[in-house]
Amino acid sequence: MKAAVFREHDIDPEKVVKIEDIDIPKIKPNEVLIKVQAAAYNYNDLWAIWGKPINVPMPHISGTDISGTVEEVGEEVTSVVKGDRVVSHGNLSCRICYQCTSGREFDCEKRQVWGFQTGPLWGGYCQYTHLPEVNVTKISDNVSFEDAAAISMVGMTSWHMLVDRARMRPGQTVLVMGGTSGVGMAGIQIAKLYDCTVIATAGNQQKMDKCLELGADHVVNHREEDWYKKVREFTNKKGVDIVFEHIGKTVFPQEVALLKMGGTLVSTGATTGYDSSIDLRYLFFRGINIVGATQGTKAELEDVLFWTSKGKIKPLINAVLPFRDMVKGHVMMAKGDQIGKTITTPQKL
Repeated sequence: MKAAVFREHDIDPEKVVKIEDIDIPKIKPNEVLIKVQAAAYNYNDLWAIWGKPINVPMPHISGTDISGTVEEVGEEVTSVVKGDRVVSHGNLSCRICYQCTSGREFDCEKRQVWGFQTGPLWGGYCQYTHLPEVNVTKISDNVSFEDAAAISMVGMTSWHMLVDRARMRPGQTVLVMGGTSGVGMAGIQIAKLYDCTVIATAGNQQKMDKCLELGADHVVNHREEDWYKKVREFTNKKGVDIVFEHIGKTVFPQEVALLKMGGTLVSTGATTGYDSSIDLRYLFFRGINIVGATQGTKAELEDVLFWTSKGKIKPLINAVLPFRDMVKGHVMMAKGDQIGKTITTPQKL
């Protein structure tokens, strides 16, 4: 089969990621072999290529979000059969520890992000891949393979951030940073499902317009120096209930200052840097909550797929690339040019 493989780290994805011929994997009794129809890009693909913040098993196949058809099932598999349309749940956990059995598989000490920390040669950018039965979820016939791959991890992560961690309630005001990113576009639509007022941010006019198309009530350019003042104006100077955060250092202090009394900032990333600071007076005088989130549960993935099948969550797809050109997706992501998710199609060379 064809697979996108890299065997060394480099700042330039085009220098190291190559399409190679490798063997189709053999599955274990509890695993499923999947014919990959669509695979979505994530920022952890770049971290793996760059070799930071962690080293990954080599040789490496990246790719956490895939969709396709079941090609073969192990003898212990009972929930799916050959021909089923499925999507990956990329959070590999032990399923037996206290955290897992408490419904917190994302906190499992043995947790790994499939296609990032796994290997060698175990990820989604290939024509066939394998996953444990518990890490695949069926998708409805009216959800395309491209949409399923595009929404799977970012939708699950966004649902986990807003619904579980931030305890979002109908009617609240939610600030979604980076509204045309993968998690951002999902965050806007999930907040609107809860009939919240959504203020989104983006880095240029084209992206700002797209946020409004996705359902945001207001939008500001977070690259303008006084962006946070405009957010406050939209709230009649009352502030926001929830900040949906993944940008990091360049905006973090202003985000904290925008929270209402008892408000919550929920963070799942820091693309502009990790070493930020906050004014601690906001923390104790306003009683705010700062919480982290990463990925989510399989149930949360299924919630997102349900609303996607109903047309209430619509993945924003930037481009669909043939597999021979898949490394271009990494280049676009590194430049920050994309609006929404980029997809590659391993069966289409």
